[in-house]
Amino acid sequence: MYADCRGLTLTTASEGAAIHLDQAVTDYLDYRTTAFGHVRSALEQDPGFVLALCFRGYFLLMLENKAILPKVRQTLDEIRPNLAAATSRERRHVRALEAWAAGDIMLACAHWEEILAECPLDLMALKLHHTMSFYAGRSQVMRAVIASVLGEWDDKAPGYGCVQGMYAYALEECGAYADAERWGRQAVEKNPGDLWAIHSVAHVLEMEGRSAEGVKWLSYTPQQWADKNPFKAHVWWHAALFFLAQGDYDRALDLYDHALCSVNSETYVDVSNQAALLKRLQLAGVDIGDRWKALAEHSQLRIHDHMLPFRDAHFCLALAAHGDFDVARSHIKSMADFAAQSEGWRAEATNNVLIPLCEGIVAYEQGHYDKACNLLWTVRNEIVSIGGSHAQRDLFAQIICDAAMRACNLPAARSLLSERVLSRSTKKANWRSYAEVLTALGETERADAARQRAEAAPEVGA
Repeated sequence: MYADCRGLTLTTASEGAAIHLDQAVTDYLDYRTTAFGHVRSALEQDPGFVLALCFRGYFLLMLENKAILPKVRQTLDEIRPNLAAATSRERRHVRALEAWAAGDIMLACAHWEEILAECPLDLMALKLHHTMSFYAGRSQVMRAVIASVLGEWDDKAPGYGCVQGMYAYALEECGAYADAERWGRQAVEKNPGDLWAIHSVAHVLEMEGRSAEGVKWLSYTPQQWADKNPFKAHVWWHAALFFLAQGDYDRALDLYDHALCSVNSETYVDVSNQAALLKRLQLAGVDIGDRWKALAEHSQLRIHDHMLPFRDAHFCLALAAHGDFDVARSHIKSMADFAAQSEGWRAEATNNVLIPLCEGIVAYEQGHYDKACNLLWTVRNEIVSIGGSHAQRDLFAQIICDAAMRACNLPAARSLLSERVLSRSTKKANWRSYAEVLTALGETERADAARQRAEAAPEVGA
């Protein structure tokens, strides 16, 4: 047996396999494209290495594609003959993999929490729990679990900077912006290439309306991140949001064409980031040409996946925005079938929130603004359950506001914008829309005050 760089036992007779698995974890946390290759190398040196097989299953599931599930089940079959000799930590990882492969993300998270209670330095368990809690919209859980292991970490433990970056993001999603920024900047100082920590600080700057600082914070070149995996597109997405807030639509669109789209391939299209940016550009009045076409074509291939509600929401958005309404309805029908035949968080979130959200999006794109407003109003405070960040889910808030205004549903628009000018007070567009609604309602004095706030607001966008 050998141990990883944090002293955790690895059940393998091959030193080379242990070294490769350690490097796989390091590269995964550093968002490098080489992580999966190190898992393969570990298995070449020890084909029965349980944790390496388990990590292979994890990396396959990270592709978020239903088509890979047979390969994951095959991996579990390869694990079973060697499971008896594995450590209790390794066996728990396998149980987490089984739960995740079965679609039970909450059970997988419970297994990772069990691992962390006994082995708080298990960086892979911590990162996976962090990621899947994010996709389930469980911000408080994300923060609590990282806080529960922080006492065992310090600068001497390899990967401590990654833990700081994760804690920064959890704090930001819980609204503790000052602490989040401090932890995030410390993490980037330790590891300037940690995309998650860089992005955690970007979230703080986004939520606080500090887009001018955000442009500077993300002033990286594509060459600097050439060896990073497709997550880099999400960081470019944040850079585009900062340009949008500054009213620099040309640079935002340029990032879409040359940075976000650069991660696309024949088998992978970054629908979530790209659809979310295109819709924001459209809401700002920018002509985006025929850019929906490629996203809709890829989304049509994924309408029966249902791996994550957050992904489904963006597949449906791309289909509806392109005008593929029949396909979008087929997608919603598939969601309903999935929810009826499944149990657990994904089924509940799909049935209770995702389906009405997507029905509202389709109605909005068809120009049925009254219907869209009514549908979206019912779930507006529940969208957190489909996962993603505050910044990502804000797109749906923008769509609801626009639907209410286009429907001339003035009471709903006033309510939505009253909330919005408090949470997004740095945006001129929010104050202008609020002033427009107040004027229509005859509240001229408050409308004038809103226009004055619009003039003073430092950011252009909504």
